[in-house]
Amino acid sequence: MSRSRCALAACTLVLFTVSCSSPGPDEPAVAEPSAKFSREKIALGSPVDVTYRFTVAPGARFAEDYHVMAHFLDGDEELMWTDDHLPPTPTSQWKPGEVVEYTRTVFIPLYQYIGDATFNVGLYSTKDQRRLPLSGEDSGQRSYKVASLELLPQTENVFLVYKSGWHQKEMASEDSFVSWQWTRKVASVSFRNPKRDSTVYIHADNPGKAFSDAQRIDVVLNEQPVDGFDLPPGEEVVHRTQVTAAQLGSGDIVELQLHVDKTYVPALLPASSSRDSRELGVRVFHMFVEPHGR
Repeated sequence: MSRSRCALAACTLVLFTVSCSSPGPDEPAVAEPSAKFSREKIALGSPVDVTYRFTVAPGARFAEDYHVMAHFLDGDEELMWTDDHLPPTPTSQWKPGEVVEYTRTVFIPLYQYIGDATFNVGLYSTKDQRRLPLSGEDSGQRSYKVASLELLPQTENVFLVYKSGWHQKEMASEDSFVSWQWTRKVASVSFRNPKRDSTVYIHADNPGKAFSDAQRIDVVLNEQPVDGFDLPPGEEVVHRTQVTAAQLGSGDIVELQLHVDKTYVPALLPASSSRDSRELGVRVFHMFVEPHGR
């Protein structure tokens, strides 16, 4: 997921409350949208894969690269949060008659709502706020209902305790649902052992310009390396580490560490005007442990 969604979320919240250009009677739909969630019942705070699909209409042309508007609405059709983004293949490259499909991992915020929700999709321009006509169930203002889901309490989630190696939590000024913690060279979390094969999600990036090559993050479980991945500079990654019940061990508490091969201090960078004297590894937005078969 791109950090551009931070700015887009604020933009989209405005778009949602203002009138969009009314569809003309002779404006044909440019595509038919649909979306599918990897599961329809989702606990607050947990990740879910969303597969977006656009069937481009014959003869459709796109004058610019439009953003995908993705709105999560509560039972009263009030906007809760967004997953607005640029699709991996820009709309200016979409061809008439083709199917554009891609999957994004979305982390459900800890929102003060449980129950039925709907998911609406659209296409809009950041230049003039105009939304394009699409095929499907229009909920108004060219916002198209494509899926339903049920939001559950987070009580069944595995609770993580952030221990050593973490800086204080920070929050995006333009989107209160976006927060993160920077690691140091080694950052530790602990959690109650689910004693089942599990997936560990690590959602991270490094927006700084300290490195021209990727950082290496090694995942260490109970002092044993179990996985690793590269984090290219400026990119955002959702990495999945598969761990077995045997690797989790027989103890009641599991300790997981992230080992970052390269760190930096912003204040010590050449020609830097920063006063930030912290040792920074990578910026982590989410960590989540999902036992299999739940």
